[in-house]
Formats: sequence, structure tokens, C-alpha cells
Amino acid sequence: MPSNDARILLHTVIPTAAVGAVATVVSGVVAGGKGALGGVVGTLVVILFMGIGQLVLQRTAKSLPHLFQAMGLMLYTAQLLVLFIFLALLKNTTLFDFKAFAFTLLAATVVWVAAQARAYMKAKISYIDPGNTGSKS
Repeated sequence: MPSNDARILLHTVIPTAAVGAVATVVSGVVAGGKGALGGVVGTLVVILFMGIGQLVLQRTAKSLPHLFQAMGLMLYTAQLLVLFIFLALLKNTTLFDFKAFAFTLLAATVVWVAAQARAYMKAKISYIDPGNTGSKS
């Protein structure tokens, strides 16, 4: 993974994990051990899904740069649909507190997307290949 891609991934994972830790503590205080477990599971689900999506998007940008924007929009839509499916499947679980899970999932997703947007805006990514001038001299 190029250093720029790793830096962007790092700048999205750290804030998401921090918000997940805060949400886990708050969930633990409000709903006890099952609330804390719901916070941990929600944080891990977001980091795994969004992290895998980030890696897929970075590989697409390298191999098919003309599809980058369309792939990004499709990927985010698919990720949100999968997260909603997770919410629907785990709605009646007794393993952890569902409300803590859902609120942590929501907060971590919002932080991931915001941190990713900020990381891309701050990154110095060259969109012009200086080695390819187009002249045949």
C-alpha cells in the first residue's frame, strides 16, 4: 500500500476508533456490560466494512482511474445498505444491547465519512502525471 493510501486510512481509522471508544464507555455506563459489548461490536463492524471498502476503492483508483468516482458512489451506497442489513438482522439479538450497537454504528459511520473526506482534502495527491507530457521528442 503506498504511503499516501496508508496515511488516508490511518487518518480515518483513528478518529473512528476514538469515537467508538467513547461510545463504548457511554454505552457501558448507560446500559451496562451488554451496552459496552454493543459499542465494541458497532465500532468493529464500521472499521471492518469501511476499511475494506477503502482498500477496494484505492485498488480501483490504481487500476481503473476512470471508474474511481462511480466506484466510490457505488461502494458507499453498498456499504450503507450492508450496514442497514446488519441492523435488521441483529435487531432482536440478546448478545448485546441493540440501541448501543445502533447508535455506535451511526456515530462511527458519520465520523468515518467525515474523517475520510477531510483526509482526502488534506492529502497532496497529484492528479497530473508530470512524467507524461504528451510530446514525442
